[in-house]
Amino acid sequence: MAKLVAQAEIFATFPQVLIGVVAFEGVENSGEDPALTALLRSAEADAARRLGTAPVVEHASVAPWREAYRRFGAKPKDHPSSIENLLRRVAKGQPLRAVSPLVDLYNIVSLRHFVPVGGEDLDTVSGDVELRFAGENEPPVRLLGEPSESARPPKAGEVIYADGVGALCRRWNWKEAERTKLTEKSTRGFLVVEALPPVGRTELEAALADLAALVQKHCGGRVRIAVLDRESREIELSSPPSP
Repeated sequence: MAKLVAQAEIFATFPQVLIGVVAFEGVENSGEDPALTALLRSAEADAARRLGTAPVVEHASVAPWREAYRRFGAKPKDHPSSIENLLRRVAKGQPLRAVSPLVDLYNIVSLRHFVPVGGEDLDTVSGDVELRFAGENEPPVRLLGEPSESARPPKAGEVIYADGVGALCRRWNWKEAERTKLTEKSTRGFLVVEALPPVGRTELEAALADLAALVQKHCGGRVRIAVLDRESREIELSSPPSP
C-alpha cells in the first residue's frame, strides 16, 4: 500500500501549509462528458468575474505561492504555480482544453476555490510518494507534454513530489511528470489540493469536499479524504486488500 508522506522539513519551512488529499479507486476516467465541459466553462467565467481587473500576481490566493517559490529558489515569473497559470489563462480569456474527467474536475475545483490542484495515477507510481526538498542528484524527469529528450533533473532545494523512481511534480505544483499523469486508463490514484495562508483549513476542506463529490458523481468509484499538516504528515493512498 502506497503512502503519501510530507517531510518534516517542509513544515519547518512552511509551517502553515496544508495538503489535502482525495484518494480514489475504481473510477471511470474515459469518454467525453458535455456536463463537465459546461462546468469548466462556468468555473472559468466565474473566476474571471472574481479576478476583476487586478493583476493576477497580486491576488491573495496567488501571491503566497509566488513567495513560497522564491523561498526555494524558483522564479515565479518563469515558473508560475498551477493556480497562477490557470488564472492567467482565465484573465486572458483562454478556455481550458477538456482533457479527461478527472483532470477537468480538478481544474474546475482549482478555479472554483482558487487553490492548486493536481493528480497522479497510482498504477504508475513506484512505492511511497514524498513531498520533500530535492537533493543534489535527482534523476532526470520528463515533464507533461514534453519530448523524452527534454528530461532534466529537479534543482537541489526545490520542493517536489517524488516516488522511488523520481519526481512526479516539479517546483511543488508547477508542472507534473509525464510518467504518472492521469489518463483514460486511470482507475486509482490521488488528487492533491494545497493551501497556504490566507487560505486555511475551512476553505481547504470545502474544496476537498467539492472535489470528492464531483469525482463520485462523474467518475464513480470510491473516494477518501485526508488533510496533511505538521501534526499529521502521512496518508495511505490505497485501501488494504480485501480478505
